Amino acid sequence: MFITKSNFILYVQDQTRSAEFYTRVLGIAPSLNVPGMTEFTLSENSVLGLMPETGIKRLLGERLPDPAQAAGVPRCEIYLTVVRPEEYHRRALEAGAVELSELQVRDWGDRAAYSLDLDGHVLAFAEKIA
Repeated sequence: MFITKSNFILYVQDQTRSAEFYTRVLGIAPSLNVPGMTEFTLSENSVLGLMPETGIKRLLGERLPDPAQAAGVPRCEIYLTVVRPEEYHRRALEAGAVELSELQVRDWGDRAAYSLDLDGHVLAFAEKIA
């Protein structure tokens, strides 16, 4: 199988607020920003999407547990390898993220910093050191 593009979609409480957060943190404007979906192109084949919790509930129906019931409970981790992770981490904290762990060397050979975004998703910025 060959995957031509990866879209990672976070379910968020407030699409506008989360779009503003990720615009500040990533330092890029959304590549798509319409009611029901905001997207940030992270690389040629990778996109981070933000969808309101109510939108996914409406789209997938009653078989899906209500994402709003897990507000603030970490449901995923976005791990981004970047140049100067300390700058991304600082911007995240300035934009309202909660620090989980400062930038430090990890066992797997990265320097990484961790925080929680506005909806409780784990957000990590890292760089390879090995």
